[in-house]
Amino acid sequence: MAWGDSLDRRFAIVGNRTPSRGKLNLNDLPGSGGRMDVLVRAVNSALFISHGIRKNSQIVVHLMGGGLPRRVFFDGCELRGVRPDERSIAGHFKSLMKTPIPPIGHFTEVSRGIRQSGGDIFQTLKEWDLEGIDCYALDAKGSAFESVNLTGKCGFVLSDDLELELGDIGIHIGSLSLGETWLQGHSCISVMHHILDSQIQ
Repeated sequence: MAWGDSLDRRFAIVGNRTPSRGKLNLNDLPGSGGRMDVLVRAVNSALFISHGIRKNSQIVVHLMGGGLPRRVFFDGCELRGVRPDERSIAGHFKSLMKTPIPPIGHFTEVSRGIRQSGGDIFQTLKEWDLEGIDCYALDAKGSAFESVNLTGKCGFVLSDDLELELGDIGIHIGSLSLGETWLQGHSCISVMHHILDSQIQ
């Protein structure tokens, strides 16, 4: 999937226990939803500001809690009809989880600014690598962000409440720390926005 030249930041979050198909109970996102609450908060932080949407940001949510994995792409440049609250965002997941999972490489539009495809986090990282995206895993044990030169298009990878495990996939992925304290995923995204916004200014 080719993403616009004007976009300079991407986020990818892994839902290790979030089902890719079936029914989603909006009243139990943390439990039967497989920590869907963590994922929708990440979408909120990646895309929404006080009075609008970040046009230079996208996030890929990976539903990898069993069965064929599903990827959901939110594009801030095109997004319409999504409110910045957990229930509204989760409602979009509830609808698309009832649909067939598209094959890898085929991107189906769900609504304006939301697309889906098959594949897992490794597929996303391979696609980013082909596009020349500098990839970083957000890890409290990684290199301090002050020591890393974040230029051009950057992609940041994080997990839900479980540790991110990527292993050796043949792609260079930097490890970036925002401090020794383990932060929640949506907080990490907000911090990265602040860092990148400060560099632009």
